[in-house]
Amino acid sequence: MIKEILETIIGEMKNVLSKINEEEAMTFISQIDQAKRIFIYGEGRSGLMAKAFAMRLMHSGYQVYVVGETITPSIEKEDLLVAISGSGETDTIYQFVQKLKKIGGKVGLVTTNQDSKIARISDYILKVPAATKYRKPEEPDTIQPLGNQFDQAVHLLLDALIIYKIQNKIQINEEMRKRHANLE
Repeated sequence: MIKEILETIIGEMKNVLSKINEEEAMTFISQIDQAKRIFIYGEGRSGLMAKAFAMRLMHSGYQVYVVGETITPSIEKEDLLVAISGSGETDTIYQFVQKLKKIGGKVGLVTTNQDSKIARISDYILKVPAATKYRKPEEPDTIQPLGNQFDQAVHLLLDALIIYKIQNKIQINEEMRKRHANLE
């Protein structure tokens, strides 16, 4: 029974991830490389995926911060905000994006909804064609509750982007391990 559920979920992930636009993904990673500093933000489970991505970016040598943490500095014009919102309509994220746009910063959005209010004011979008908690007609079928399919796809996709960036670097795993937490 559990193995059947896992096989179904794996099939769903394969279906969703096979539809990722390669050009959008390459633009996304290019923008990360060009940013002075990277700020990551999401709410709920998407926020957890954002934190996981921020951790991997830090391990990879990027200067990265999670919005809302007590040690996060103020964002500036040369910085990039990566927002993760399945719906692209999350009010708190929208407010942060508006503030950043006023000071001239760049915004990248990871979402299912290219027509959302956040997407309309973002500099670039990485569309993840997965199901959200809203189950819109254009979203794929899933056996999973709420936004599980989106969150899982985001986690796998963003990890794949990091792997793409580091795959040809010699000794990168050792460098990343040195940046890994050692107070555990």
